[in-house]
Amino acid sequence: MKYIKTILFYIFICSTLFSATAQSISVNDSYSAQQLVENILVNSSCATISNPIATGDTFTAGKNSYGYFNNQGGSFPFTEGVLLSTWSSQNSTGPFIRNQGGGDTSWIGDADLDKELGFKTINATILEFDFTPLTNFISFDYLFASNEYQDDFPCRFSDGFAFLIKVKGSPANYQNLAVIPGSTTPVSSLNIHPFIPSFGVFGGCPAKNENYFGGYSSATSPTNYSAQTVVMNAQTNVIAGTTYHIKLVIADDTFQYYDSAVFLKAGSFSPKIDLGLDRLLTTNNPICFGENYIIDTKLSASYSYKWFKDSNEILGETSPSLIVTDTGNYKVEITFTPAACMTTDEIKVEYAPKIVLNDTTLSQCDDNNDGITVYDLTRVDTLVKNNASDVSNIVYYESLADAQAQRNSIVNTTNYQNTTTNQIIFARATNSYGCANYAKVSLQISNNRISPQNPIKTCDADTVQDGLYQFDLNTQVTPQVLNGLPTGLVVEYYLNTTDAIAQKNPLPNVFNNTVANQQIIYARIVNGSDCYAITPETLVISTFNPVNFQEEKFVLCNGSSINLAINTGFSSYLWNTGETTSTVNVTTPGNYSVKVTNPTGCIATKNFDVTASGIATITGAKINDFDGNGNSVLIEYTGAGDYEFSLDGSFFQDEPLFNAVASGDYLIYVRDKNGCGLSNPFKIYVLDYPHYFTPNGDGYNDFWKIKNLDLLPKSTIIIFDRYGKLLKQLSSTSFGWNGNFNGYTLPADDYWFNLTFEDGRIIKGHFSLKR
Repeated sequence: MKYIKTILFYIFICSTLFSATAQSISVNDSYSAQQLVENILVNSSCATISNPIATGDTFTAGKNSYGYFNNQGGSFPFTEGVLLSTWSSQNSTGPFIRNQGGGDTSWIGDADLDKELGFKTINATILEFDFTPLTNFISFDYLFASNEYQDDFPCRFSDGFAFLIKVKGSPANYQNLAVIPGSTTPVSSLNIHPFIPSFGVFGGCPAKNENYFGGYSSATSPTNYSAQTVVMNAQTNVIAGTTYHIKLVIADDTFQYYDSAVFLKAGSFSPKIDLGLDRLLTTNNPICFGENYIIDTKLSASYSYKWFKDSNEILGETSPSLIVTDTGNYKVEITFTPAACMTTDEIKVEYAPKIVLNDTTLSQCDDNNDGITVYDLTRVDTLVKNNASDVSNIVYYESLADAQAQRNSIVNTTNYQNTTTNQIIFARATNSYGCANYAKVSLQISNNRISPQNPIKTCDADTVQDGLYQFDLNTQVTPQVLNGLPTGLVVEYYLNTTDAIAQKNPLPNVFNNTVANQQIIYARIVNGSDCYAITPETLVISTFNPVNFQEEKFVLCNGSSINLAINTGFSSYLWNTGETTSTVNVTTPGNYSVKVTNPTGCIATKNFDVTASGIATITGAKINDFDGNGNSVLIEYTGAGDYEFSLDGSFFQDEPLFNAVASGDYLIYVRDKNGCGLSNPFKIYVLDYPHYFTPNGDGYNDFWKIKNLDLLPKSTIIIFDRYGKLLKQLSSTSFGWNGNFNGYTLPADDYWFNLTFEDGRIIKGHFSLKR
């Protein structure tokens, strides 16, 4: 079912692509070969026709496979002409009826067509004749129609047609003119068709030269063929007066089924002249400005000629050729006497705009005054082109003859060494149309004198005194180079004369010398594209590295002053405070510096860092006590200095925190390490409780009490045994506990206490009573 639907769809497409209003052609197969050639196809006295022969179907009684056709006013592209087919020519009349065929297996093909197409043909129809043109060009219009434009046949089969021509009697092969334009591919349904879909088990194929496919036929088409090509044109140049043999042949491919035909337009096969392609700006083939262009018919001078420009006859021009010097539409009328026939042809000629170039000079410096130097020719490209945007790159030659012949061009244009002094070379410039013009370039030597140059001196002003420093060439060197020279010159700098001549590797404006202390560079003075002069420039770099100029640090005690001093003997001194002496007295801390200058004007800078220091003021102490070995003291202070700290005035440490401080009273001190002085003493107390006492009446350690607790007058202590029984309550001023309770001596044991301070802080602990 799918296969049937595909076929029906294809038939529907075919039936809709050709005009439904077409009227069938008429075919008359009774014309002789002579009538078909002389009266229908050629129909011109501008050619001599002889020996016309028509061969074809001899197996259908009373029918020929060739004949005359007329479109009867219908839509067929040709009004009338000659028809060659692979069946009875009368079968070619429309409308199209699918799957019709004719021919006979005994009707053979043609060997020349076989050779041209590359397959075995059958049912060949041939129209051939001898032909002697009076002109140099022939052509004819035709279209190819075939019933093999059905199903997938164009993918696999193709009947064939050829328009074969060669000089009569020549052993050379025929030339086939019935080809796809611009190729040697024969016109056929195999080579010209649209996209072909699949049909059942047969696969389709992509489109091929589809722009030459004229369309499918319908049930109302003027011919009985399934499709046809567009109108094609076959043409070739010939030699006037030479006799050619022409063979028009069509045949089936292998089998006699599905026939084809070629329709030849009446009168289109006629001698013509070809003056060539139009020479237009739009097609990029105009005539170059100043050139003469010869329009040549290449025909005999015995003919009569009339030449016209822009529809006006050019009087006096009666030759076979015309020399053209300006733009115009040119036409020739040729009367082929004594034949008395006439033909014409026209050609449009346009001239490209003139390439306007400038002769110019290029001046280059000569480093050794021998008249030979190196030139960068590309520097005058723009000058030679005269700023024309449509002119291509310039090519240089040593002679005008070489430039015109485009031979021996100068290859190394950026590094060309002249051969003689004041040598002249030639520039060849072309435009987008390939037209050329030439300009002279005079290579001159520049020997302008430059006044002697003084060394350019600077100081090594960076931190490393190695004789390497930077120069601003534009501001330090250029003014001296250009002093007294004409205005408009530009200076470039190079490491050596070779680079200066070739203008390669220019130095940056901010240049760091590469040779310590002294280096010679070369200034190239440029005037536009020309070298004005090259002169050496000496760069001198002075170092200045005084001894003992490293940065120094000083401490200034509050309320005092110090002297900052450097060595004497320098040319000048300038402190950042404004003083100009070798020594200054300062009373405030800060950063101080002094710049000193030596006799060559170089400057060195020495820096001083003055920091403040003074006696500290103790503002307090953070004490952690009642902690045994965990007791600590952190001294609190103010002051701008580098300090060390002490609890006894003898031993000092760098940190204000003291750990594992024993209970007792202390005088703490802060001392300035820079010698600015010692702070006033500050009294502190570190409290702790005794961990045991021995109330045995020996007068030593008979009472348990906390030393210096009287300093905290509102503190209270309660003592209790291990069972929590209250044994004693003490105030900060109490003498202590003797180990008795209600007049009884308590046994040796551990006892507990709570110490409550005025601020509510509670210290808990225990101690031992020893007997």
